[in-house]
Amino acid sequence: MAAANRANVFTACHKIVKKHYATAGPDKRSILEQLVFSAILENAPHAVAEQCYGTLQNEYFDWNEVRVTSVPELAEMFAKHPNADAAASRVKTLLQNIFEAIYTYDLEALKKGNQGKAVASIEKYGATPFVLGYVTQHGLGGHSIPVDRALLNLMFVLGAISDKELEKQTIPGMERAIPKTKGIEFSDMVHELAVDFQNAPFSKKIRDLLLEISPDAKSRFPKRVSEEPAAAKEEPAKQDSATKKKTAKKTTTKKAAPTKAAKTTTTKKAAPKKTAKAEPAKKKATKTTTKKAAPKKTSTRITKKKPK
Repeated sequence: MAAANRANVFTACHKIVKKHYATAGPDKRSILEQLVFSAILENAPHAVAEQCYGTLQNEYFDWNEVRVTSVPELAEMFAKHPNADAAASRVKTLLQNIFEAIYTYDLEALKKGNQGKAVASIEKYGATPFVLGYVTQHGLGGHSIPVDRALLNLMFVLGAISDKELEKQTIPGMERAIPKTKGIEFSDMVHELAVDFQNAPFSKKIRDLLLEISPDAKSRFPKRVSEEPAAAKEEPAKQDSATKKKTAKKTTTKKAAPTKAAKTTTTKKAAPKKTAKAEPAKKKATKTTTKKAAPKKTSTRITKKKPK
């Protein structure tokens, strides 16, 4: 995308969000507190982040107690957070890495040194690009606009970044288009719009606001996934019912034919059984009669010889 068109999107975005959102102003917390707060603020509304941060301060004695708490237990404290597990993991990772590196939670010395070295140190602690940009802007006095996944998706829909830039998670030219004096104001308000769009991408109010910023954003709006598969599932269901009816008719006609064949086979086998039994009976009868007739002749001969 051309730099001029990209800058126009940023300028229009800043102009329109001022009508609908307000800025929270500079963050006066310490560097460590800004790290923890921004880890919660990433991809979440500002009011929700403030509530979750206040819960940590009220429920735990100090940051070391938060550090040794498990991620699931911390996530329970972030009940209203859109992604409580991810926020709890970021907080625990930062506190753990800081403690292992310097054995303390005092990071105020980073304000006095070189800004580049301070940014490098914060990166080593496992800070995400959003956390790093937030602390650079509020704690180190630099001009860096925090970028999270919600803001990336918003700028892609508005046409400020391309597909490749979305994959690389970069928004080129944003710091040049927005002056440093307006950096905190722009970041706060655009962040709220991005989170609202993330949580309600099909809201008519949000979409109308995006179209006011970029009239061609409609072509990049996310599509409803549930509508298309519902219609697609109905046609296969009808086809399946029709095929089942056809196969049922075929199976019934095929099964009827063997029953006729079974009847014919039983009638054919019945005739040989009668002839087989009848013929042996006659043969046995003739044999028995001939054997019994022979002894009668011998008995007559014996009676004739007695008078002599």
